[in-house]
Amino acid sequence: MTGPALDIVEFMLTARVYSDNRELDPGDLPPPYRRAFWSADAEPDESTGRPAPGGIERPLSVTATTITEATGYGHPWDAISGLMFTEKKDFSGAIEFTDLGMAEKWYRERTTAERLLSNPTLALYFEEDFEGVDYETALARNRPIHADRVWIDSLLEQMFDEEDEEMLDLVEVRAPEEVEMTLDDLVLTADQEGEILKIVKAIEHRDYLASIGLREIGKLLFVGPPGTGKTTSARALAHDLDLPFVEVKLSMITSQYLGETAKNVDKAFEVAKRLAPCIFFMDEFDFVAKTRSSDEHAAIKRAVNTLLKSIDEISLIQDEVLLIGATNHPDQLDAAAWRRFDEIVNFPKPDHQMRADILRVITRQMEIVDFDPEALAEETEGLTGSDLRLVLREAVLDALTEERTTLTQGDLEDAVAGFEERDNLKNMDMMNGDPDALIAGNGHDSHSHDHDHAHAHDRPADGT
Repeated sequence: MTGPALDIVEFMLTARVYSDNRELDPGDLPPPYRRAFWSADAEPDESTGRPAPGGIERPLSVTATTITEATGYGHPWDAISGLMFTEKKDFSGAIEFTDLGMAEKWYRERTTAERLLSNPTLALYFEEDFEGVDYETALARNRPIHADRVWIDSLLEQMFDEEDEEMLDLVEVRAPEEVEMTLDDLVLTADQEGEILKIVKAIEHRDYLASIGLREIGKLLFVGPPGTGKTTSARALAHDLDLPFVEVKLSMITSQYLGETAKNVDKAFEVAKRLAPCIFFMDEFDFVAKTRSSDEHAAIKRAVNTLLKSIDEISLIQDEVLLIGATNHPDQLDAAAWRRFDEIVNFPKPDHQMRADILRVITRQMEIVDFDPEALAEETEGLTGSDLRLVLREAVLDALTEERTTLTQGDLEDAVAGFEERDNLKNMDMMNGDPDALIAGNGHDSHSHDHDHAHAHDRPADGT
């Protein structure tokens, strides 16, 4: 059985059990419930003595507001007011059970083992009543607290005061739930899959690796042209592993708005360590080599030296931070940059079969008449995954102008041709060429190409 009443009673019952059992902690609550009860003000962490970045305080108070926040149902009292074991306090607005035993019986008769396994608190409470339900399994399935947006935001608020707000221009933090891509949505080479599998195993067996003294592991460098999936793969890995994704663009450390650059580099690494376990993604890593070999300001060079030292000192095994660098220009890296990484992962432009597979993946939810991804792959040599997504976008938009949501193979072929013309225009030598070439009708068939010009857009810097 499913429905508003069951969902709301489950939420109320979870709140009651959690309030009564002091051995349970926020990690035992389903993520939507944690969000509903989260408070930015919390007692200091008993293990460290430091202020906690927020938390959940007992007893949990169930109101229409917290129910809506956790379940998404508006006017929740309307859904359960007919149940004999519920009441709403007029003064406080609290929604409570009048008979806990009756509520438990009602819920037990309607819930399932699979449902309980998504709620560690109730899995512990009912594990003797349902075959196949146990607390440890439910806890393993539950998203960890460190991956919650509320936890991340509370920690960042604790780390940064008003004077440090500029740091948020340097570091972008995404919760796993905010990453739309998963590894299953990507088409990877065998080498890429192999390296990702190895790093997943390293994360799973950190204690073992530490016990045998293998600590120099967990620093990857993704290399390849723009649009081949470096950033997307790193984010998808964060999503699949339920890890916060901390991203910094290294060129940003030169910004006049970011104050002391070396201090900001230190702060970025501090963020990663405090959010651990997490993925720390450094984009534009070739900036390091360009700065080291140039006449940049001494402060910038100090920042780069600080960066390289920080990379040496951070560890997946000790700090639970997986560090991934990315560059479009590996040829610009020097030996000092290369030796910071224990694995190099190549992201080449996709071959024929990869392009066909990418087209299959990105069109999964679409209806396309006479769809032939192999034929399209033949026509798109040299295009990246990001390029193919742009081709598909143009085909969809062109079809919508004709009030169609069903595409044809011809729509995709036309979009490929339009994309190629756009690239030709981007590659024109406009400085040394004829300026009249930029005027509609001069050197081009204004009728046959008007449609393509209307859809010229800049290509994203990186993508699938």
